[in-house]
Amino acid sequence: MHEGSIIIDDIEDMSKERRKKPALHLIFGEDIAVNAGNALYYLSLLPLIKNKEKFDSETLLKIYDIYSREMINIHLGQATDIAWHKGLANANDITEDEYLEMCSNKTGCIARLSAKIAAVVAGKNDEEIEKIGKFAETIGIAFQIQDDILNLSGKEFAKGKGGLGEDITEGKRSLPVIHTLQKANEKDKKRLIEILNMHIEDQKLRDEAIEIIKKYGSIQYAKEKARNMVKEAWEGIEKMLPESDAKNKLRAFAYYLIERKI
Repeated sequence: MHEGSIIIDDIEDMSKERRKKPALHLIFGEDIAVNAGNALYYLSLLPLIKNKEKFDSETLLKIYDIYSREMINIHLGQATDIAWHKGLANANDITEDEYLEMCSNKTGCIARLSAKIAAVVAGKNDEEIEKIGKFAETIGIAFQIQDDILNLSGKEFAKGKGGLGEDITEGKRSLPVIHTLQKANEKDKKRLIEILNMHIEDQKLRDEAIEIIKKYGSIQYAKEKARNMVKEAWEGIEKMLPESDAKNKLRAFAYYLIERKI
């Protein structure tokens, strides 16, 4: 499902690179890429279909219900993101809460879906399923925030994408951008919006926008936001999980996602 969403996302964002190689739609064409992306959404169900005799009907119904709901959510989140960076909504007045809700649907969705299905299969009750899903959702959102940060400041990360500040070209309202628009003086706010609305690939203009964002401490603000989110999410499930090597690895994984450089 994640791979499918990446293929579709690259088409919708008109991305040129993915992991230091040309995006799939540039290699095989948009028609094949769309078909492959959509197919991957459903191929992920094959292990469940092949082993359905191992589960009772109630468990299967819960799993399919989670899958269906989250597939709707991920497309809702993507639709919101597209509307913002294409100017189809008032993107200049987006609040932090609205951004986090979009990320919850777009980026937190597949992590939440995976964790909730795993909890169902493990026989957890409804409350535990929701808590585990919320934790996974939160690290998914924090992952997106770190992506936003690296897009603006991670030179190594940028090598595998479309260059430093690719999100500026897309006109993306990321958390650092939203924070800047809320804190900047009128001159800087107007200039940042102007560059975002140009959808231009000129690196000098990208760098100018990034400097405005840095001026207001917005990258550091986003870093602290992601760290605090993961810390609070971990505290929410820590007592539920028995002490084990797996628990330690899960905690390390969660914190790695927000400290990574690529």
